[in-house]
Amino acid sequence: MFRQCFAIVAMILFSTARFYGQNLEALPHYQPGQMVAGTIRVWGHGSFRRDFMGRLMKYWEEGFRKYQPQIQIENRMYGTASAIGALYTGAGDLAILGEEIRPAAAAAFERVLHYPPEGVEIATGSLDVRNFDYAHVFFVHEDNPISKLTLTQLDGIFGDEHRRGPRNIRTWGELGLAGEWKDKPIHPYGWRLDDDFALYLQEALLMGSHKWNCDLRAFAHITNPDGTVYDHGKRILDALARDPLGIAVSNLRYMSPHVKPLALAARDGEPYYEATKENLVERKYPLTRIIPAFFNRAPGQPLDPKVKEFLRYLLSFEGQQDILRDANYLPLSQNAIREQLKKLD
Repeated sequence: MFRQCFAIVAMILFSTARFYGQNLEALPHYQPGQMVAGTIRVWGHGSFRRDFMGRLMKYWEEGFRKYQPQIQIENRMYGTASAIGALYTGAGDLAILGEEIRPAAAAAFERVLHYPPEGVEIATGSLDVRNFDYAHVFFVHEDNPISKLTLTQLDGIFGDEHRRGPRNIRTWGELGLAGEWKDKPIHPYGWRLDDDFALYLQEALLMGSHKWNCDLRAFAHITNPDGTVYDHGKRILDALARDPLGIAVSNLRYMSPHVKPLALAARDGEPYYEATKENLVERKYPLTRIIPAFFNRAPGQPLDPKVKEFLRYLLSFEGQQDILRDANYLPLSQNAIREQLKKLD
């Protein structure tokens, strides 16, 4: 049994390494478009207590300075919430967020400067690394025969306005289950509604609607007496493991043998994909998270040359290799890199 498990793990690791190797080797290597000098002030994901991106920022700075030795990187990673504000007040040159930009942050930028912020995607969110924008995964109890759902169906289960479709889905029979399941109610489990993860789902799943299923059982972190944290994602799946009628949104890092993840399709009639590193990088999984970097560029004006060269490095073979070296976020695909580089011109 041990040899079997070892062989399976080795095969998965080999397949993953081969996938990344093929993906990265085709990326452009960084070649300076021009030599630049000065300081780039970077704000973004982190806090005074936890320097989430410190190691990756160090790799990026060291790599970039091999080509641009006259550049200094000044890191002020005080949190995603402060990053866009630093741009429109002139305190920062680049905002690297820990999640997709919030509509309110984009609106605040435009209210001050009268044009929207611009940005590029620089990394893919993680599969299952805490604090690194892990993928949202939906689960059912191990006894539930369902194995896949569409975002329209999930909107019908978790939402109450249904911008994706016409109706509520409140029983398992409405998802096609028969027999003893047909008239049984669906019990949804998820994040507390003011949590960043729930706010993401409002945009990505409910299409901006704030109307959730009133029966949603929402969970937040709990701090134990010994100071350890009982993560909301684990609380959600622990509750699901006790409820055969439940469906939950959480993450693979918290999965137990009593729950199973579902494959998702973005739209009716489209293919279903599981949450895997490969499917996240290739943007096949519908709820893939994206790590963006935003900058201040007035309409018709060129991008600050220092910022442009640094972003070109992040979008190069070398910059994406640094992401793999850090082993938290995932790199971008070849197609995504090409699309992001166009935005810099």
